[in-house]
Amino acid sequence: MQKDAYTLILELIEAGQFRPGDRLVESELADRLGVSRTPVREALQRLETQAMLSRDGRSLIVASLDHNQLAELYAVRAELEGLAARLAARHATEEEIRVLQGMVQEDRALQGGDPRALSRANKRFHRQIHLASHNRFLVQQLDLVHRSMALMANTSFAAEGRDTVALDEHAAIVTAIAEGDAEAAAAALKTHISKAYETRLRVDAGELKLR
Repeated sequence: MQKDAYTLILELIEAGQFRPGDRLVESELADRLGVSRTPVREALQRLETQAMLSRDGRSLIVASLDHNQLAELYAVRAELEGLAARLAARHATEEEIRVLQGMVQEDRALQGGDPRALSRANKRFHRQIHLASHNRFLVQQLDLVHRSMALMANTSFAAEGRDTVALDEHAAIVTAIAEGDAEAAAAALKTHISKAYETRLRVDAGELKLR
């Protein structure tokens, strides 16, 4: 199925091709995507409505998150992700659990490598937990939250040592889900989000270096 202009532009933002503060020009995007300017214009308007883009004079730029917005985003993410893990512990199938276990093992091979590759693997892992919750409304809300995560200039996986710790946290989450321990799964995932937020704050404060 052919992707529309909105999906293509969103994917470029999520992939880091367009970063916070970058200006999006309608004509340039139309040429890049091989479509007319009308669907691009409509896509940009939709992304502005969703706060993925903001106005800078007459131009549209990729939005960025200030300190308070970052705190708000992580607070919502922790609660929703915790709920997803809790539900996954109750409803995940054996096949879904094996997929999660496989992801943890496969992602170990990425340690010390490209932070963006680790970030993509992390998104896949969390998405699999969302799906294992078997709650479509929760999945929809988490999709919106993760979309906003693309507005961060750097991934926390770029911080020195974060990849090893994060993957250990992933393993603890999957173990709790596999054991059907809903409360432990929720707690492990909320701790994981808290540590990621703390890492990001320490990077912003200059306490941690980026690889």
